[in-house]
Amino acid sequence: MNPKIVQITSQETLPIRHEVMWPTKPLDYVKLPKDDEGLHYGLFVNNELISVISLFINDGEAQFRKFATLKKHQGKGYGSTLLNEIMRIASEESLNRIWCNARQNKSDFYTKFGMIITDETYVKGGIDFVVMERILP
Repeated sequence: MNPKIVQITSQETLPIRHEVMWPTKPLDYVKLPKDDEGLHYGLFVNNELISVISLFINDGEAQFRKFATLKKHQGKGYGSTLLNEIMRIASEESLNRIWCNARQNKSDFYTKFGMIITDETYVKGGIDFVVMERILP
């Protein structure tokens, strides 16, 4: 039951994005305007896609977005495995910073990866978000 991480299409991310993040919204709500410019990764277990993340590289930094793991697979380390791989990719690309818009109630998860909370916050769909970042070596 070894997890396997591979690059996938933005279309392949949509069902998990929708189910985990915004299940009460239309599917189009989880599409990003620049999805076609991003790098999308999926973590598979036994050929089942269970976790997705999208990476957007611009001006020496990377933003990861729409990071989601199916509920029945959360708490098993799969999301951490995928995020560690994204951190590795960002470091290999010699980027200065990696950042995300995190749901405030999930910010503790990201601090485990060396990310820090910034002063930037906003609300979307009634959910509080905070910008988190990690300066890369």
